[in-house]
Amino acid sequence: MGKEINGKAYADKIYLEIREKTRRLKQKKGKVPHLSVIVAGDDPASKIYVNIKEKRAKENGMDFSLFRFKKDASEKSIIEKIKKINKNKKINGLIVQLPLPKKFNEKKIVNTVSLEKDVDGLHPASIGALLRNEDSFISCTPAGIMELIRSVKKDLSGMKAVIVGRSNIVGKPVSILLLKEHCTITICHSRTRNLKNEIKNADILVAAIGRPEFIKGSWIKKGAIVIDVGINRVEDKSRPKGYRILGDVEYKKAKKNASHITPVPGGVGPMTVAMLLKNTLKAFNQQQ
Repeated sequence: MGKEINGKAYADKIYLEIREKTRRLKQKKGKVPHLSVIVAGDDPASKIYVNIKEKRAKENGMDFSLFRFKKDASEKSIIEKIKKINKNKKINGLIVQLPLPKKFNEKKIVNTVSLEKDVDGLHPASIGALLRNEDSFISCTPAGIMELIRSVKKDLSGMKAVIVGRSNIVGKPVSILLLKEHCTITICHSRTRNLKNEIKNADILVAAIGRPEFIKGSWIKKGAIVIDVGINRVEDKSRPKGYRILGDVEYKKAKKNASHITPVPGGVGPMTVAMLLKNTLKAFNQQQ
């Protein structure tokens, strides 16, 4: 039976470190890191995520500012606000909460964020620096995934890593980060043939496809490390909220084969916000 990788407990350790460093900065410089978030439209999930980011930032001694735009706002007004924040020396990190309403050019808006404040690691130059093995802000979810993997296995050299999902936010950056750790990488997706066989050979599996319990427990190799990034809301009228959250992996059966596995919720999710604050602290120090 595999051990559960408790993302919340690991994130709490990171917060403890951030709080202490932020406290020292306030004593020495009279300033603390400042994170700013732009949100457009009324996506309910975005509201929840932004509230969590605000709560965690303030809990850990950081300043936080939120700029809301209605879904009928102009793209120009959002871009102008980003440019003002780029010039504002009091703000160290800026993220655009995704997804944006469909009428907006998401790529254009995100790319307006200055490189030095790109704590989400989504700027093309940040991704390019990652590819070239140069210092950059690493996307928060991939960075969190790597922290969790390294918490249970320090040396990843020669391990076969299979990533199910090829998104720009998770799949592709994770593949680069694992490659840097000397893993042999396979990226799988909707057109992959014999997906089951690919997964059966994985020493490390990162599942990020957004399909509840799509990956069966019997596919997991004995002793594999399983990182489940999926957060899928499934109707369940027996529960108070009327739904339950499932990952992309069949958790209970996969746990029997895996050496270590992340739960959903409580695995990768808490790490994403922790890494965002870690990036904001890094941005502050670089700008100082």
